[in-house]
Amino acid sequence: MKIAIVTGASSGMGREFAKQVNALYRNLDEIWLVARRTDRLKKLEKELSIPVRIFDGDLNRDYIYERIEKELDRNHAQIRMLVNNAGIGISGKFGEAKREEELRVVELNCKGFTKMLLVCKPFLGRAARVINVASAAAFSSQPGFAVYAASKSYAYRLSMALREEWKTAGISITTVCPGPVDTEFFSHSGELSGKSEKVFKARPEAVVRKALLDAVDRKAVSVYGSSMKAARIAGKLLPDTLTAFLLRKLNAV
Repeated sequence: MKIAIVTGASSGMGREFAKQVNALYRNLDEIWLVARRTDRLKKLEKELSIPVRIFDGDLNRDYIYERIEKELDRNHAQIRMLVNNAGIGISGKFGEAKREEELRVVELNCKGFTKMLLVCKPFLGRAARVINVASAAAFSSQPGFAVYAASKSYAYRLSMALREEWKTAGISITTVCPGPVDTEFFSHSGELSGKSEKVFKARPEAVVRKALLDAVDRKAVSVYGSSMKAARIAGKLLPDTLTAFLLRKLNAV
């Protein structure tokens, strides 16, 4: 059975990935959708032309990974594409939010992100693509968004390392690093502050389309928009202390 897996599929970029993956991989037998909100996954299922298998559950809990791993093994699944997209964020100064909220970001964006890769690795065949969704926040320290940015830096660095490790197996990893995207993300994390609130939010359809095309071309990193490409360059050229200072001023932290 040839499949694609999309995590965080109930909204935002995950939902858009699920809609666009089928156009890219026309020979898939199923697409597996992973997220907490069952009603939204069922609604999305009706919009897709490919058979869907729903895995509804909390990716901060072990049982959801056990369900996925069991079904992968039972169906002798070949993962043609994994979109490792699930993630959450929280804005504001470190320690202002509830402790469990800060730690949940680390649990999902780092531990959950890694666990999904570990579960899926044995089922990724030659020519399989992995799309790991990080963020342009990974390019530098982000006062006012510190835990989220650090968690996405982890995702970015892990992806770069695994891309090299998995090359000999014929598996390609593309790390997607979008800037602000017009989704529900900021309604949960908190809106951008200071001058950052005026930053243009990209449409998820465009970001996802570029990500999928970049994955086809086996690019290491997918960055949408000239401003985010500039942010990536700045993150490489400027000292960490300077970028942190500038972002603190920008976000009025």
